[in-house]
Amino acid sequence: MIDNEEIRKILEKYDKRLKGQIDFDLTNLPDDQAFSKEYEIFKEEALSKVGTFYEKACKKVGNVLKVSPKKEDRTKLEESIRTAHLEITADEAYSFGVLVGLFVIFLAFFVAIFPAIFSMLVTGEFGKIGIFFPLILMILGALVIKPASNFPNYLANKWRIEAGNQMVLCILYIVMYMRHTSNLEHAIKFAGEHVGSPLALDLRKIFWDVESGRYSNIKESLEAYLLQWKDHNLEFVESIHLIESSLYESSEQRRLELLDKSLQVMLEGTYNRMMNFAHNLRSPITMLHMLGVILPILGLVIFPLIAAFLQGIVKWYHLMILYNILLPIIVFFAGTNLLAKRPTGQSNTDILKQNPGLREYQKINLGSKDKPFYVDPKYVAGGIIAIFLIIGFLPIILHFMVPTSDPLNTLELGSGAMTFSVLDYKCSGGVCSGPYGLIALLLSLFVPLGIALGLGFYYKTITKKLMKIKRETETLEKEFSGSLFQLGNAVDDGMPVELAFEKVAENLSGTRTGSFFRLISWNIRKLGMGVQDAIFDKGRGAILSYPSSLIDSSMKVLIEGARKGPKVVAKSLMGISDYVDRINKVNERLKDLLSEVISSMKSQISFLTPVIAGIVVSVGSMVTAIINKLSSAFVSGSAESTEGIGGLAGVADILKIENVIPGFYFQLVVGLFVVEMIYILTILSNSIENGVDKLNEQHSMGRNMIVGAGLYFVISLIGIIVFTILAGGINVVAGS
Repeated sequence: MIDNEEIRKILEKYDKRLKGQIDFDLTNLPDDQAFSKEYEIFKEEALSKVGTFYEKACKKVGNVLKVSPKKEDRTKLEESIRTAHLEITADEAYSFGVLVGLFVIFLAFFVAIFPAIFSMLVTGEFGKIGIFFPLILMILGALVIKPASNFPNYLANKWRIEAGNQMVLCILYIVMYMRHTSNLEHAIKFAGEHVGSPLALDLRKIFWDVESGRYSNIKESLEAYLLQWKDHNLEFVESIHLIESSLYESSEQRRLELLDKSLQVMLEGTYNRMMNFAHNLRSPITMLHMLGVILPILGLVIFPLIAAFLQGIVKWYHLMILYNILLPIIVFFAGTNLLAKRPTGQSNTDILKQNPGLREYQKINLGSKDKPFYVDPKYVAGGIIAIFLIIGFLPIILHFMVPTSDPLNTLELGSGAMTFSVLDYKCSGGVCSGPYGLIALLLSLFVPLGIALGLGFYYKTITKKLMKIKRETETLEKEFSGSLFQLGNAVDDGMPVELAFEKVAENLSGTRTGSFFRLISWNIRKLGMGVQDAIFDKGRGAILSYPSSLIDSSMKVLIEGARKGPKVVAKSLMGISDYVDRINKVNERLKDLLSEVISSMKSQISFLTPVIAGIVVSVGSMVTAIINKLSSAFVSGSAESTEGIGGLAGVADILKIENVIPGFYFQLVVGLFVVEMIYILTILSNSIENGVDKLNEQHSMGRNMIVGAGLYFVISLIGIIVFTILAGGINVVAGS
């Protein structure tokens, strides 16, 4: 009879043998408990500061005010809170939204009760504020309650888009691992270690829920997690179920077929969903651009006349609230709602997270190579913006320093009819309006230009070198399919992995993949490293030059398979090659489907919007100049001036220049609106094309800001001068 001690020895013996066959340390896979305990730490790193601040605000509000949502709203909020990994309740989220709305409404009452104080804060003039601000604030307070209460839904949609972009890669990682080791738990860990946040956080949460006692085993926890994707990404759920089914197959061939089928289901589902999305996106995007950007800009043409006819009721700050605050918010959230329907796409590697040492590439080196002196580009960008703002606001600064006796108020440049005012403030009874001068208007163009150039410089600087690395890595990933197939063939022919790298590097001489394999071979032959160190050594590893999660995980699968024999390595490499090739084909097809929409949006950002806005500012300046000349002619009381104009005397009594929005402020509103729209449309365009790709978004932002704002500046500058000359010509004809 066998005693307990003998049973223990037998178990230890086979435990050691199994560990010798499967060395999970080579893939850096932690045990279940360690993997799940990292969830809290990983969550703090993965979640944004916005989410953390929102959680704290909701908890504080929940201690003061408690408002319960409707049953259907509660269900959706609870689901969104779980999806976005927020540590709040549905009551706290809803109470926060109600309090925000009540605060804005209270602010409206404050403005109505203490108008003089608010007028001084907003306009710089001590007087009545009117009914406009209180009314706008009350309407805004009532409208903001719903979106503020549903903010977790917005965070959850954003989370789904980011996680959805990684799901094809996640299935690929799981299948890659399970082809040589049929263990779902370790396959999920492998994907969680390499897929990156936010999906990696979800995968860690599966283990965390088991360790915390919420579910009894991984299968229950995984099924509970898949429920939240049932209505949003059914192909992902089906793929995971096929992978689970492969665990119960006794036939190796049938098991591999199920794994292949799971990836095929994911790819085909992604393709079909993206095709429908692309077909249905064209009309909403066109309407968003026309109704949210083009028509509002064209509508600005009549505002100088409206302000004059309404006897000055419409002020420049009314336009600023409407065009620079409310309208951009509406366009941003409308575009975000369109993107919430975007299906899964291609995952993009976060280069900085994978290689933190590259952060030095984001800085400017003002020293030499031997003695570098790095400066954060945000300080240089801030200096650019500050200089341009001082130039742009120079008319306001000069008038503030010498309000009434400033000689620039009446100084004119030119001769005869072609005279142009510098500042041209209209002062009466100690109250001044303006500036209406041409030079002041031209100086105001430097405000939006400076902001755009500062932002453009910052984004281009922090992404220039990283984008070069990203493009090289993407080129390597595109070539990787064929290279892996060659590497797998070489190993399948009986060649050791160490020599296979050298042979494939020679065959692929002159390519990125050839350089990658040659670097691995160099580390093995010249430095005496093993395959693992040659690829992953923290100081000399080949992977440091090519920060790609796909390449990283493929090489780790190769190393793990190498312990089980060359046949396993060959099958793994050929399988990965096939999967990567299929994924690349699907992604290229998806880009083709979206190409028309994307090219249209890019032309709107860099050309159409700036050009239309520049023309509108030019026409608006001409209208203001004509009204200014008419008003000046009648105020002077000159018989010679009024005789030629005749019947226009009644019109001039209505169109008083003091009631017209100064071209200086009018241009500021339009210029800042253009900068805001470039910013918002760039985010939307990048999200449609690349999903969540922060690096590409920032690089596009830098280019679009400089090109779009530069074009707006040139069109406005030329248009203002030309139309002002035309306005001066009208005055000459009238007076002759």
